[in-house]
Amino acid sequence: MASAFTHVFAAASLGVVMTPGRVVPRLLVVGALCSVVPDLDVLGLRLGLAYGDLLGHRGLSHSLLFAVMAALTMTPLFFAGPHFEGLRLRIGVYLFVVTASHGVFDAMTNGGLGVAFFSPFDTTRYFLPMRPVEVSPIGISAFFTVRSLGVLASEAVWIGLPWTLLVLLVRALVRARAAS
Repeated sequence: MASAFTHVFAAASLGVVMTPGRVVPRLLVVGALCSVVPDLDVLGLRLGLAYGDLLGHRGLSHSLLFAVMAALTMTPLFFAGPHFEGLRLRIGVYLFVVTASHGVFDAMTNGGLGVAFFSPFDTTRYFLPMRPVEVSPIGISAFFTVRSLGVLASEAVWIGLPWTLLVLLVRALVRARAAS
């Protein structure tokens, strides 16, 4: 898997792009939560679920259906009321994208069994054709080792840098459009 740091970074970056001029802290917090919640499936490993099971790591919780359900649940739960009127569709799309991005980033790694993007309809595990990201160890204590420096470096190059450039490009386009 990609590290939680990378998932949260991507969610925060996209959240800033989605709210030009005024960043909504609640949106960033809920986006960060949605970006990491798919990895709660690792708890199943402690409960005896096999990695490759439907509810195993990178299974159903990493699917596009899960991302849709997360967005449909979190949007009305955290963004009800007149303040968010007219923004809920944009917020829902954002929450879907940051949740779905979790599986995409994991599919870029060089370890594991792949991601069940189409679960529960198709439990085939997929990787992207190019898998340059060093897989992050499972578990907090396993992460804080010397090996993790290589993981973070690989995530910075293959996810952080392109994501940052995308955010800067989108912000520049928004500013240019607003100026014209």
